[in-house]
Amino acid sequence: MIEVRAEGGTTFSVRVDGRSFALTAAESLAQELDAPDQLSLVRGCFEFLLERERASEILPRFDLTVIERYFPEWREEMRRRWR
Repeated sequence: MIEVRAEGGTTFSVRVDGRSFALTAAESLAQELDAPDQLSLVRGCFEFLLERERASEILPRFDLTVIERYFPEWREEMRRRWR
C-alpha cells in the first residue's frame, strides 16, 4: 500500500512497505503530465517505480523529475495514465 501525504507546498512524504520517502514536485508538474493533482501524481509515480523496482531500490529523497534519468519513458507513461 502506498501512503502519500502533502507536507506543504512542493514537499511530500510517502510510505511503502514500511519505508519512508521524501520528495519534491513542482506545482506545474501535475498539470504538465495531465495528472488530476499533485497527490495523484506522486502516487502514480510510486506505482510506476514499483512496477519496475523494489521499494528498497528507490532513493529515499528525490525530486520527481529525477525518475526520468533512470526511466526515460516516465513522462510519456505518466501522461498516458490519466488520459
